[in-house]
Amino acid sequence: MKVSKQIRLGFLLLAGLASGAQLGRAQGQDQGQPQNAPAAPVPAVSSPAIVSNGGETSELPNASDNTGDRMLTPPPASGQNYPLATVSEERSNYLLGGVTFNAAYSDNVLGSASGAPVSDTSYSVWPTIALDETTTRLHTTLTYAPGFTFYQRTSAYNQADQNLSGNVSYRLSPHVTAWVHDSFQKTSNVFNSPEEGLDVSVSGSPVALNNTIVSPLADQLSNNGNAGLTYQYSANAMVGGMGIFSNLHYANPSQVPGLNDGASRAGTAFYSYRLTPQHYLGAMYQYQDLLAYPAQVTNETQTQAAMLFYTFAPSLRFSLSLFGGPQYYNAGPQFIAAGAPLTPSRQSWTPAAGASLNWQLQRTSAAVSYFHSVSGSSGLVGAVELDSATVSLRQQLTPHVSAAISGAYANNGVLTANALGGHSFQASAGLQRQFGAHINAQAGYTRLHQDYTFFSANPDTNREWVSVSYQFARPLGR
Repeated sequence: MKVSKQIRLGFLLLAGLASGAQLGRAQGQDQGQPQNAPAAPVPAVSSPAIVSNGGETSELPNASDNTGDRMLTPPPASGQNYPLATVSEERSNYLLGGVTFNAAYSDNVLGSASGAPVSDTSYSVWPTIALDETTTRLHTTLTYAPGFTFYQRTSAYNQADQNLSGNVSYRLSPHVTAWVHDSFQKTSNVFNSPEEGLDVSVSGSPVALNNTIVSPLADQLSNNGNAGLTYQYSANAMVGGMGIFSNLHYANPSQVPGLNDGASRAGTAFYSYRLTPQHYLGAMYQYQDLLAYPAQVTNETQTQAAMLFYTFAPSLRFSLSLFGGPQYYNAGPQFIAAGAPLTPSRQSWTPAAGASLNWQLQRTSAAVSYFHSVSGSSGLVGAVELDSATVSLRQQLTPHVSAAISGAYANNGVLTANALGGHSFQASAGLQRQFGAHINAQAGYTRLHQDYTFFSANPDTNREWVSVSYQFARPLGR
């Protein structure tokens, strides 16, 4: 399916569920509470206002406080990213608008695609609008941040940017929850976002999106989403399923020699049993269809995995999860390079395993994950065996000052041509300061090291950036 069709389909599903949920709120009462009664609004604070990764959520679908009969959906089965805000920074029920101005300097803006490092300064502006609404049954978040980025020296790469994401979670009944998530980004530089350096995605899911390769400056479209349903059919047992898709498209392949378009489709089904209020044990089946499109040829790999998982969740603010099991992949004949014969198909077994932790305190938050699995190409010539580790730490130093650091390591081994793989390491540090009710300033540094010499002899990058935002928020429900 083409990228544009996937984008339309994802947001049509998102709009459809939101509309249906709004109608469902008029049905009456659920356990004695009015369905359209909003949660108490929370005043705006100095937390990140725009989340470009789109998947972050402070409540996993069908989560509970572990004091009632409703089970939480364990992170390996939820498909969601961990929340990165501290407890004191969390907000809900608001409509937010504003504008962000960003200036950044990179010592290798083209990723050496031109043969030698080219330094440049870029300037970006993003008008932003965000909505978060929570009722007894419905949680809706929508974010839109269009913008424009222009470069001082490499003006041919000036780009109109688009950052759009939405998430709808709806409790159909006391024990059935459905959700839809979709996010879309159009940019020439994956570093450019309204929350640069502070929006690292950390997931506890074994089907996490593989976006570990940072391409040179190039026009690109990315779209990813998921939709799922959970059903708690007894006091301590739950079943559920989820469908996931992602697409990566480079508008001008000549800007990224050695990298290719890619797509993935996946489905999961799980069973979870609550051993005690804090301990969950379950099993999951996973199917993936992984596609890469080198030289207008389709390289396809299909995988199937059966995994066990365990989650320790004493509260909604802390969870520790482990998962693992055998994974079988079937890689069809693969195109590697022009003039070279197709590689023969390959089938094999490999382990799939991982661990993740999320901890939110009043002024500190931490999220860590590691997983090993066959995954999407991330722009390479075919599906890869991926080892990925990600960490994000955030500390509120004072009521108006926050600091964040993050790091990510990834090793991508192409299943049928390991020499075309490589590894990468990225680290970021940022400082954020709130001035009054409306002004927010940020500054940070990012270091990127990549070892993918087939598309760039020297892809390493150092980037420094500053941004200033003006924001206004209107609480909902008053």
